[in-house]
Amino acid sequence: MEPPTPHKRTGRPRSAEADRAILGATREALVELGWGKLTLSDVAARAGVAKTTLYRRWAGKNELVVDAIAALFEEQLDLPDLGSLQADIRGVVLRFAGLLDHPAIRTGLMAVVAEATHDDALRLRIREAIVDRQKHLVLLGRARAQSRGEIPPDDTDPALTARDADLIFDVIAGSVVHRVMVSATPVDDDWADRLALLLVLGLSGVRR
Repeated sequence: MEPPTPHKRTGRPRSAEADRAILGATREALVELGWGKLTLSDVAARAGVAKTTLYRRWAGKNELVVDAIAALFEEQLDLPDLGSLQADIRGVVLRFAGLLDHPAIRTGLMAVVAEATHDDALRLRIREAIVDRQKHLVLLGRARAQSRGEIPPDDTDPALTARDADLIFDVIAGSVVHRVMVSATPVDDDWADRLALLLVLGLSGVRR
């Protein structure tokens, strides 16, 4: 899958191979050096590209790290059909928790979220590159559950449907992020089962 490219630029077309090498080198540098010591010069050397190649693509370290994290989510977070809504939710919770345990994501995500508290443009980039790109998993899981008859069909109002999808995503992502990165407590099978059951009970209830 192509790495995230949130900003279009004019000139010579971008090289997907170079982008993958740069984003991989960024994650490698995050693990070895940490956020504070990571520099674009070091990433360029690791990726085997000129520094100007990075500067043409990313305005700075913050944006580069966001895209490196986003690419890993794009590559590794999916929603296989496990036969039931509860099993699907349990599976994605465990996958998401596993990704948050990745050293590069653990280091980079905490750092860019902290930076974004005083940088509106960075906050928007995190939302567009990471958060919004993963919401399709909620829509897929809900459509799959509706086809099985596990939950009621959507409201006809698209605004309500989108709002509910946002809420479901926030509940799952927020719970897992807090558990792994704030409470520093492992997401095990039992916890994932209980979170999945809680969501299923709520989603299968009578809609307002």
